[in-house]
Amino acid sequence: ETQLVESGGGLVQPGGSLRLSCAEPGFGFTDYVIGWFRQAPGKKREGLSCISRSDGSTYYVDSVKGRFTISRDDAKNTVYLTMNNLKPEDTAVYYCAAGSIYTDYEKLIPSEYEFWGPGTQVTVSS
Repeated sequence: ETQLVESGGGLVQPGGSLRLSCAEPGFGFTDYVIGWFRQAPGKKREGLSCISRSDGSTYYVDSVKGRFTISRDDAKNTVYLTMNNLKPEDTAVYYCAAGSIYTDYEKLIPSEYEFWGPGTQVTVSS
């Protein structure tokens, strides 16, 4: 069952930017987090960033710090991932997922997140 929906992917040149959106299902409570992950062909799913819907805390893996920014618009029930200075190695399917704040969600381990969107393709190429 699809719990969230990603959008905003596409083709971008190296050095360019994209903003991905994650439409939340609306749980009726705020004790959860939204994480962004990606998976390139033949590679393991990789955690990138997350934001707590409870207190707004954010976390990033080192590979995207300074380039990617996670944010939220509570009125739109949407979480964004703004990606700057994109590189060819950023090419992947990008997923958003929801997990409980009562887990070690900041470690961005995919198995700790319960609900997933279908993904959106990001291709960085000249």
